[in-house]
Amino acid sequence: MTITFVGHGYVGLVTAAVFADLGNKVWVIGHTPEKIENLKKGIIPIYEPTLAEIVDRNVKAGRLLFTLDYDKSIPESEIVFIAVGTPPKPSGEADLSVVFEVAEQIGKNLDGYTVVVTKSTVPVGTNRKVGEILERTKNQKAEFDLASVPEFLREGQAISDTLHPDRIVIGSDSKKAKESLVKLHQPIRENNRNDTHLVLTTLESAEMIKYAANSFLATKISFANAIAQLCEKVGANGPDVLRAIGLDSRIGPKFLNAGAGYGGSCFPKDVSALIEIAKANDYDFTLLRSVKEINLDSMKAIIKKSEKMLDGKVDGKTVGILGLSFKPDTDDMRDAPSRVVIPALLKMGAKVKAFDPVSMENAKRLPEFEGLEYAKDEFAAVKDADLVIIMTEWNEFKQMDLKKLKEEVRTPNMVDGRNIYSPQLAQEAGFNYIGVGL
Repeated sequence: MTITFVGHGYVGLVTAAVFADLGNKVWVIGHTPEKIENLKKGIIPIYEPTLAEIVDRNVKAGRLLFTLDYDKSIPESEIVFIAVGTPPKPSGEADLSVVFEVAEQIGKNLDGYTVVVTKSTVPVGTNRKVGEILERTKNQKAEFDLASVPEFLREGQAISDTLHPDRIVIGSDSKKAKESLVKLHQPIRENNRNDTHLVLTTLESAEMIKYAANSFLATKISFANAIAQLCEKVGANGPDVLRAIGLDSRIGPKFLNAGAGYGGSCFPKDVSALIEIAKANDYDFTLLRSVKEINLDSMKAIIKKSEKMLDGKVDGKTVGILGLSFKPDTDDMRDAPSRVVIPALLKMGAKVKAFDPVSMENAKRLPEFEGLEYAKDEFAAVKDADLVIIMTEWNEFKQMDLKKLKEEVRTPNMVDGRNIYSPQLAQEAGFNYIGVGL
């Protein structure tokens, strides 16, 4: 097939690269000349393991093409995916301005029959509005069908999630569109021995599935963090409690690890957006409002633990931060818990040094990190520190020699915001240790 993706962020670029690797001719449309030229040269604007190799392979094979022009790709494409960002407005609702701008450009260039698919995360009813724009802007001979195919990619594991998804959701009112999209995704299902579930549904249901899935996972994380905070107060072992309830097959162990809170490009904005969708439809989603509050409390709890470790005297102390991105294997700083913790420590007068394997360049662009010192490695970050804080569970940190780390610090205090060390291991290395839920 010949297909087009409009947008080259995590979703658009990863999915386009995978479909090209499966033998399709795939166009990717961007709007920034510099980024498109870099992509043609194999320079990737995001960090995602193995993505650069897949892009390079398919560019050289002539299956993956990057362009600024809609008139080159849209007319020859059987399927066109909208995969642009839908960032939150100050109110929390999704900003759909780019989706609608892109829809207008697609409509102007439709030729023959095309399936137009929204892959961006959008509120219920957005696809209908996209259809109105396409109808208004297309030429009379062009025909199209609408579909919604939400993505369920985890940053850092996006390639694997695209090739081995739990489910493929296709929402459309058109049987023809569904058949075309099933055909496109069939190699993925065959590669997984058809263990990947296929969900064929309506536009509105597909739109809702994405928000519901992310909001449920965020709820599970906040529940784990709430239980961990309560365990600290009653003297229970939070990780043991969460591990035990996760062994219940009705609950499962995933997303039940207590820590410094969730962040990233999806959970925060999708939870906020679903709250606003509910509000617009006369439903007060009190559960999700509490999920947001607990998540922020989980970040603030790291600050309180840090103050406790320093006997309330933060001013003038040196704090070494290990990890800046919201999770490992990504350089994404969006809504990262470090963006709450570090500015608070700086405001209290601490000297803060930090190291992250891949996200420091992105972090340097954040105004709230003014005054933060960036270290060349983890040991430089904790040199002469009065406190070490683990903010991201990078594998590099999990394998650190804690005794060697202790030799670098001034005072062996550690707040483990991701519970990557057992208290016994940290204490045997000589650290005063506080985890989450312990």
